[in-house]
Amino acid sequence: MRKVLYFLYLVCSCLCSTAQETPYLNSKLPLETRVQDLLKRMTLEEKAAQMNSKTPAIERLKMPAYNWWNEALHGVARAGLATSFPQPIGLAATFNIDAIFTMGTMVSDEARAKHHQFVKEGNRDIYTGLTFYSPNVNIFRDPRWGRGHETFGEDPYLTGKLGVAFVKSMQGDHPNYFKTITTAKHFAVHSGPEPSRHEFDAKPLKRDLWETYLPAFKMLTQDGHVYSFMCAYNRLYGKPCCSDTYLLNDILRKKWGFKGFVATDCGAVYDFFMFHKTAKDSVEAVAQAIKGGADNQCWGYAGAVIPAIRQGLLKESELDTAVARLLRAKFKLGVFDDDDINPYAKIPYSVVNNQKHQAHALQMAKEAIVLLKNNKQTLPLSKNIKNLAVIGPNANDAEILLGNYNGDPAHIVTPLEGIQKTFSSTSVRYAKGCNVIDTPGYNRQKDFDEALAIAAKAEVIVFIGGISPRLEGEELKVKVPGFLGGDKTDLNLPVIQTDLLKELKKLGKPIVLVLLNGSALSINWEQQNVDAIVETWYGGEKGGAALADVLIGNYNPAGRLPVTFYKSIDDLPIFEDYSMTGKTYRYVTKPVLYPFGYGLSYTSFKYSDLKLSSDQLDQQKPLNISFTVKNTGNFDGDEVVQLYISQAGQNMPVKELKGFKRINIKKGALQEVTFELKASDIQHYNEQLDDLSIVPGKIKLMIGSSSADVRLAGVFDLK
Repeated sequence: MRKVLYFLYLVCSCLCSTAQETPYLNSKLPLETRVQDLLKRMTLEEKAAQMNSKTPAIERLKMPAYNWWNEALHGVARAGLATSFPQPIGLAATFNIDAIFTMGTMVSDEARAKHHQFVKEGNRDIYTGLTFYSPNVNIFRDPRWGRGHETFGEDPYLTGKLGVAFVKSMQGDHPNYFKTITTAKHFAVHSGPEPSRHEFDAKPLKRDLWETYLPAFKMLTQDGHVYSFMCAYNRLYGKPCCSDTYLLNDILRKKWGFKGFVATDCGAVYDFFMFHKTAKDSVEAVAQAIKGGADNQCWGYAGAVIPAIRQGLLKESELDTAVARLLRAKFKLGVFDDDDINPYAKIPYSVVNNQKHQAHALQMAKEAIVLLKNNKQTLPLSKNIKNLAVIGPNANDAEILLGNYNGDPAHIVTPLEGIQKTFSSTSVRYAKGCNVIDTPGYNRQKDFDEALAIAAKAEVIVFIGGISPRLEGEELKVKVPGFLGGDKTDLNLPVIQTDLLKELKKLGKPIVLVLLNGSALSINWEQQNVDAIVETWYGGEKGGAALADVLIGNYNPAGRLPVTFYKSIDDLPIFEDYSMTGKTYRYVTKPVLYPFGYGLSYTSFKYSDLKLSSDQLDQQKPLNISFTVKNTGNFDGDEVVQLYISQAGQNMPVKELKGFKRINIKKGALQEVTFELKASDIQHYNEQLDDLSIVPGKIKLMIGSSSADVRLAGVFDLK
């Protein structure tokens, strides 16, 4: 017995000694104790290496290699099999916070499962980690911006609410571990033009900075507790965003209380000395980035860190601050702990693109669809239709549905496939009809003739067109009529598609126009001349199935536009102007084609019985708002109720979204809807504070089905 006790004593002494020697490996110690212990064990060279997105292993410290760059814009991206949900502009069109939270939970499940599988295989390269450069909460201020379809649209409130849901579901709710870490990007005031994004100097009015460009980032910080930010390529008021102390430290960390780390956009430090000319070389640029508050450099210059310290441009203590932030993130992801104590490490690989996730991708694609026109109830189409012509360049293109920053689902349902399966008793004939755009040497007439021939035999023509993420997107090498460098140079449907539609119109058959696109289009001729228009965005892997369900009436569309559709590019200020004057529903004064929040249904709804708990709103007590919505049509369906406010005063927005709910109501039924409005929800720019504050005054309350369709109105005083 004495020998056994002595043996146990030796084992315990050894374990205790090990724990004392390496506190950072002891999961029971406080986070900050572990961080500081590991930091003091690292050499200057090892700390400098942490400044790049690709960081090497430190075997003596049991620190594995890690690549900070991963993507999950609408599903785990660029890493093989994954569920592909609709592109974010389509997600925004759902106006459904709960659905996006469910999606984020599924995406983060797949992310965890894939990460641990990669680790088992010894793969720690790019797109294998748990830090994701998503979501993109820049404001889609101008429909010409090619990356706008990566965002949640033009409204700060909608963007913030949906972004918070994404962040919370991706990061999880465990007290010790993050499920994944999300990155709010691109901070700040970043929305084109794409060709000049590396050198552009954004100079918005201070009012626009605080009321339009910053609120979503603030919501993600304070409501979503996002743990990472990505600073933007461009300058803001002359200073590169990735070296802007005012932006990254004063606003983000001090004013908003951000606790995580900041990563640069990929290659942003290079821009300092190549394009912005704010640094003479990489050494000076790296020092500026770290001192400015950027902690990790995607495609950075880790080799320039030590020279910067030796030249007196950077203090080792400033480097330590950045490294400590990165180490906290690794600890909170469980990098240094056994998988047995991390619940997220147990998610099986079988979740990846499973049937449940595919079903939700289909549901979100259906909820994203916006019915823009439905003349004489052209839709839904009869289930007994005998002959249907499916025509158009996007009808059978699977790649388009995935948008960008996408994964690779097991199967993509194109519009053509979806229609063929759903209209199983119908003769469905298909012809491409034309390319997305006209190109030199393209013989359009042959394709036109083929399309006209099958259309002549059909009862209804479904034309599936729009544009493509190969034309609108991030810094694309594209220069063709209507498109430049990823941006649009006009808002029209490509001329070749309108020309074909005009020929089809001569046949006298009903025409349903289906759009696949990520941005607003000026479809003036189409609005006047075709019978129905359906906006499907880039609908993800089940986009074609979702469309077919809407066309046949298996699903009643209720998506809403998260952006304004303008009548003409001539109605907009110049693209490079970051002032919000004349842009988005909040400031536009000219007539538009389709307003923000717009979307039709196969049924109808009546609003009534508006009640306010008070005629005053102050900081002590919220205002409770209630009303009734009744489905007065012949279909069950969703309604997206929207609450807007308007406050009189110089430079105030025309109106502002301050609440929304997507509700399902059976035909003939009614439902009470409630909102709670706080005084802090209504803030505007205060020049003396250089921040937002409550501005007392009379507030007009507007409730309806879009920003332009007000069904109920009231007034209260903001104290």
